[in-house]
Amino acid sequence: MVNQRVRASTVLVSAGLDAALVLVFVLIGRASHSEGLLGALSTWWPFLGGLAIGWVALRAWRSPQRIVWTGVGIWLAAVAGGMLLRLVSGQGVQLSFVIVTTIVLGVFLLGWRGLAALLRRAQARRGARIHPLARAER
Repeated sequence: MVNQRVRASTVLVSAGLDAALVLVFVLIGRASHSEGLLGALSTWWPFLGGLAIGWVALRAWRSPQRIVWTGVGIWLAAVAGGMLLRLVSGQGVQLSFVIVTTIVLGVFLLGWRGLAALLRRAQARRGARIHPLARAER
């Protein structure tokens, strides 16, 4: 499965996409509640912390685009770690927010990995050169 070294660019793009998609989640949430962008960082940092915990705990740089275990683990760490960090920092953690967060981050963090896998498969079938974003471990 994962026999070759993962390129540094693949790791950086994967980590960047994860962080950017968590930020998109935060911005959508703040906009849906008519809240300004100013507080986005206070909402983003706990989930970014959970995401970082997941990356380190799973050593995600070894296979950053795998859906199972990497993607699922990062998703769950971002949600659980984010909620825990929100709780200890005095931010709200309502059940409805946990449910929405779990669903949206699942779609975002697993979704791009699924799309990248589909792109890799399609390009491999055509024998085409694999786009850098779709390049990953096999």
